[in-house]
Amino acid sequence: MSDYLVGKTALVTAAGQGIGRASALAYKRAGANVIATDINGEALQTLAVEGISTRLLDVRDEAAVRGAVAEIGAVDILFNCAGVVHGGTVLDVKDEELAFAWDLNVRSMLRTVRAVLPGMLARGGGAIVNMSSVASSVKGVPNRFAYSVTKAAVIGLTKSIAADYVGQNIRCNAICPGTVESPSLQERMRASGDYEAARAAFIARQPMGRIGAPEEIADLAVYLSGATYTTGQAYVIDGGWTG
Repeated sequence: MSDYLVGKTALVTAAGQGIGRASALAYKRAGANVIATDINGEALQTLAVEGISTRLLDVRDEAAVRGAVAEIGAVDILFNCAGVVHGGTVLDVKDEELAFAWDLNVRSMLRTVRAVLPGMLARGGGAIVNMSSVASSVKGVPNRFAYSVTKAAVIGLTKSIAADYVGQNIRCNAICPGTVESPSLQERMRASGDYEAARAAFIARQPMGRIGAPEEIADLAVYLSGATYTTGQAYVIDGGWTG
């Protein structure tokens, strides 16, 4: 996708690692001016050496989000990648865990969209890509209650924004990955107590027989950012898990 997004400015959240990092690099390869944000300054340094503009940003802080967008100026593409995965059922989840998941997985997107959307409207268009999951309204996944509830809300948020602004050249789509290699996944596998068994179980549920690569999700994020006839969609990219 060389030169696919030349002249566009892309703001990426949670860009320090995993899908966010791969996407920041993919946006740069596609010609975009990328602003990569994260709460982890050390992680951002690995993008800075690649020539990508970086800045610390806590997407749970509304004032910080608004301030960052005001300083950045025009944003043509917003990729909301920040999120958290909690394990457990409805009986397991603690109220504070559900509140945190709701704030990071859903409300952070509201903050960033509200910050960039007025500028997009003033300039006559823009693209918003939100990170959801197949563990959402797409598919019930055991022991992912808080995650699934909030990621289902992301799909609803995406479709609502798309419907409200389709006539003003604003496109909003969601990505719904299956299991993807990431530091978060590594942590969950280690926390299981049997890393090899946990990894084997994750692989076994993927019909393709492997876990997805962050770069594969990043390619879809780039595509959706320039797909001018696509909006309001939840794109499943899960190695055939829901096929």
